[in-house]
Amino acid sequence: MGSPGSSALATATRVGLSEPISTGGPSESDVSKTRELEKFLVDAGLYESHDEAIKREEVLGRLDQIVKTWVKNISRVRGYNGSVIQEANAKIFTFGSYRLGVHGPGADIDTLCVGPKYATRNEDFFGELYRMLSDMPEVQELHPVPDAHVPVMRFKFNGVSIDLLYANVSLWIIPEDLDISQESILQNVDDQTVRSLNGCRVTDHILRLVPNIQSFRTTLRCMRLWAKRRGVYSNVTGFLGGINWALLVARICQLYPNALPSMLVSRFFRVYNLWRWPNPVMLCPIQEGSLGLSFWDPRRNYKDRSHLMPIITPAYPCMNSSYNVSTSTLRVMMEEFHRGNDICEDIEANKLRWETLFEPFAFFEAYKNYLQIDIAAETDDDLMSWKGWVESRKRLLTLKIERDTNGVLQCHPHPGEFSDKSKPFHHSYFMGLRRKEGANPQEAQQFDIRMTVEDFKRDVYAYSFWKPAMWIHVCHVKRKDLPIFVFPGGVRPSPPARNYESRTILRSLASYPVQPDAIVGRKRKKLDEPNRGTSLTESSSTGACASDATSFDPRILRKQTDDFSAPKSEDGVAENLSIHAQEIPGLDQSEHAAESSASAGALPVPMAMEKHVTEQSSAQIALTHQDSTEVFDGLEGFLKSVSQNNAEAEGVAQPELFPDEQAVEVAIAGNGTASIIQPKTDLEELEPLELPVSTAIASASAKVPAQKPLIRFSFTSLPKATGNSA
Repeated sequence: MGSPGSSALATATRVGLSEPISTGGPSESDVSKTRELEKFLVDAGLYESHDEAIKREEVLGRLDQIVKTWVKNISRVRGYNGSVIQEANAKIFTFGSYRLGVHGPGADIDTLCVGPKYATRNEDFFGELYRMLSDMPEVQELHPVPDAHVPVMRFKFNGVSIDLLYANVSLWIIPEDLDISQESILQNVDDQTVRSLNGCRVTDHILRLVPNIQSFRTTLRCMRLWAKRRGVYSNVTGFLGGINWALLVARICQLYPNALPSMLVSRFFRVYNLWRWPNPVMLCPIQEGSLGLSFWDPRRNYKDRSHLMPIITPAYPCMNSSYNVSTSTLRVMMEEFHRGNDICEDIEANKLRWETLFEPFAFFEAYKNYLQIDIAAETDDDLMSWKGWVESRKRLLTLKIERDTNGVLQCHPHPGEFSDKSKPFHHSYFMGLRRKEGANPQEAQQFDIRMTVEDFKRDVYAYSFWKPAMWIHVCHVKRKDLPIFVFPGGVRPSPPARNYESRTILRSLASYPVQPDAIVGRKRKKLDEPNRGTSLTESSSTGACASDATSFDPRILRKQTDDFSAPKSEDGVAENLSIHAQEIPGLDQSEHAAESSASAGALPVPMAMEKHVTEQSSAQIALTHQDSTEVFDGLEGFLKSVSQNNAEAEGVAQPELFPDEQAVEVAIAGNGTASIIQPKTDLEELEPLELPVSTAIASASAKVPAQKPLIRFSFTSLPKATGNSA
């Protein structure tokens, strides 16, 4: 880990798109808090033992020998002469958390095999190499995924989990000193090879673009742990994955090159709590390159304009690594950034300790209603492949619900899966449901998404390797009826006291542009409002979450409307970053002393300076670089228009004041026995998903006979995560 404050200060050379916000060195308080933070990370078990580190190196060395033998066998089968066989070579590279130096005990190793042009992916890598590995006793759980967006072979080698990608570059001989960071490595290769190479190239660029690698690593470990405990670490679910968090942390390290990890964590939340999405986060200017490969450019590429939270990779071709983010998941992450900022301010004021920041999110206490998604298969192998496919499609359900309810019904997907011990080869996933903040709270609005769920199931059942024993079932369940196996130890918790999240939400009310009297009046009105929920005797008696695949009747939620068009234009996110919403024209670091005597109503100077710098660096995208100017001429104006026209973005930065005001009333029993919780594997499916306009919904809904509405919103004023059920 190193000793806090022992490293030399970063040089004055600018690293990144803009000048640093602060180049000051650490204070004694920073050194002390960094030691406390590092001790917390050690106690949390984030660092592997020396023996485990040696074992990983041995496994990588053995794997490198295997692929070299494999390529020589391939060249021999091809009939090449002795000199070619002698020089035939392949090389193993690492990327991801292992290459960044932030992996923990038991983490898998992301690896890339680079081979010559004649060693093909399908025939040789997924053919001959797969057969070689399957015959080795030290290889277990070998699972090839050739049809993935980034083809991968997953297995365990002597107990160490390996994700192995393959790239056959346009070289006949692979030198031992091959530098894959060079742009020329991408010449004359297919798209799958470009994507396979991109992981290593991006990782190497990140390490070159941060001013202090040790501080970067400690901060990234901290943010990865925080994101996992708060339930926002999952690219495949629509949140952010490992590479996304690494890029966000690297940008903060550039803005504070001499800061220690404790300050970097605090500034992470401060900066991204203020960030004006969809302005992109970038570590360096975007290069157009000489190979003609497509790169992120919303001015030229129509699809890039719909990205809500662009985090751009630094290696050519620069791409948005976070296009899976939806309106709902962005809203959840912005609320978490706000919470983290509040807690870090209290930590800096010695009012709280680091443990508070990392408290797990009480997902099953935060909402009144949930969607439960059950999947099952006949064997372990079938379940593994079926599970991977369903998880890669699951974010489609969030997007479809947002589309078919015009964004009024918001989803909060849980990134992990749960398992009932009494049901083998069976997994369950959950999504929290709530109505969008401020969306017509005077009416108990009904949602019927039966057709939406059917549409989603059709997409899932389109799996190329589907078998009759593979099924998926979706139903609605109230908080009080959640199956017991979702709770640790199989014990349903008693209603907890109001925790820190509730206190910080209430404390932040004064910072929002809402009059306290109006809040009290609205709250009192909602308390007096009778429950508008409909009697659900029929649905309650049937047990709609039964595991019988043939009994699926998704009497769930789609808004009763024939209009399924895109959401109407509303104000952008920038108008709703309410706590620090003032404009700060003309502020720079030279004005620090003058601004310190500002009036009491103004922002604190460091916060104001950060807001100004981050707005300038992100909105203008550092167009001082000549090569970026040509590519992104006029992009600043475009991004502002995107921000204003994102119909769903206006609520993401503001935490809900009384979340259960937006609850959905459902009564469906959830039965289960003691269970185990299956930890989410690092499946990061990066395939862009097309969300076609639902053409069949309106016509199909006309054929469905009118039925009694099963779900209505009821508006109470229960605070978040109190555990009170409806």
